[in-house]
Amino acid sequence: MFGPDKCGSTNKVHFIFKHKNPKTGEYEEKHLKTPPMAKITKLSTLYTLIVKPDQTFEVRIDGENVKSGSLLEDFSPAVNPAAEIADASDKKPEDWVDQERITDPEAKKPEDWDEDAPYETVDETAEKPEDWLENEPEFIPDPEAVKPEDWEDDEDGDWLPPTIANPKCDDISGCGKWSKPMKPNPAYKGKWSAPLIENPAYKGSWAPRQIPNPNYFEDKAPANFEPIGALGFELWTMTKDILFDNIYIGHSIEDAEKLKKESFDIKRAIEVEEDIASAPKIPEAPKAPGETTFQEDPIIFIKDKLELFFAVLRRDPMAAFQNFPEVAGILAAVVGTVLAALFGLISLASAPSTVKKPAAKPKGTEVKAKKETETSSSSTEGDKPKAKRTSKKGE
Repeated sequence: MFGPDKCGSTNKVHFIFKHKNPKTGEYEEKHLKTPPMAKITKLSTLYTLIVKPDQTFEVRIDGENVKSGSLLEDFSPAVNPAAEIADASDKKPEDWVDQERITDPEAKKPEDWDEDAPYETVDETAEKPEDWLENEPEFIPDPEAVKPEDWEDDEDGDWLPPTIANPKCDDISGCGKWSKPMKPNPAYKGKWSAPLIENPAYKGSWAPRQIPNPNYFEDKAPANFEPIGALGFELWTMTKDILFDNIYIGHSIEDAEKLKKESFDIKRAIEVEEDIASAPKIPEAPKAPGETTFQEDPIIFIKDKLELFFAVLRRDPMAAFQNFPEVAGILAAVVGTVLAALFGLISLASAPSTVKKPAAKPKGTEVKAKKETETSSSSTEGDKPKAKRTSKKGE
């Protein structure tokens, strides 16, 4: 059996083969001791097992070697049994001593050893701190506590507010009754016990004697599997849309590699491309002020420059003009343009209005013009036709 197994805490690629005992004719499963982890993704995955004639194996995932070893060394139970086994009839002798260390029988408790001395004793040298408030309790009733509205003294008893730590004791050494603290007792030794020494009667760890294994055999070529007559899938899954295709079983690694290039490599490349295209776009982290270039965003570039300039200006005006001369120059140009425009408007508003005077005419022109005017006027009146009188009979 070969393939991935992912269930709960289990995550491995199984490699199990059945081996026939040449003496009994029985089959026994041999499990890979340290199998590699399965690769579970939504993309297609290629699992490859190569068993070689030199009794070695190789496990590949997506063409990459993830595990290799020997059929004779890396499986449990081992393909070949041990040549020797423990004699089940061999028993440990009654006088066998396998205790390496014993209590010293000659050791005696020293006369000055006081087993009753306490672990701690009162520190007689301690003195009460000057800021210790003995008249202040360590805990006081909570002044903010309120008796519940549904509290019944007859049924619930007298109501008492909960207690809290006395705030007056927070910043001092302590409150309440002071007593000398405890300290480790230098005279403490505890319960006496005799030390351990090496056991003079020790004979070592006992083990039953080894005898030849009556079931021993040696198969030097477990890779010679019996012919494979069918291919089956062992499935237990709660995930839908699991597909299996392009199965190859044979003796040619070259043919397997060719099938991989013609099927898996092509399909996997398409899947990776589609997966990248459908993946949610991760927003880029915002850039710090001053990192955006003018080509990337001119507005943000100018805004960052201005913010940095004014931030430095508040702390050190000289440093602001030295580090940001271009900003200072632009601001100076803007301020100069605004002031020039204001002065121009003020000048226009304050200037007096002027009326153009008629140009002076040369002497003699007025008399000639007057005569021409009078002549024109008289000729107009002489040429004007007289109105005809119309009348009707009877008027």
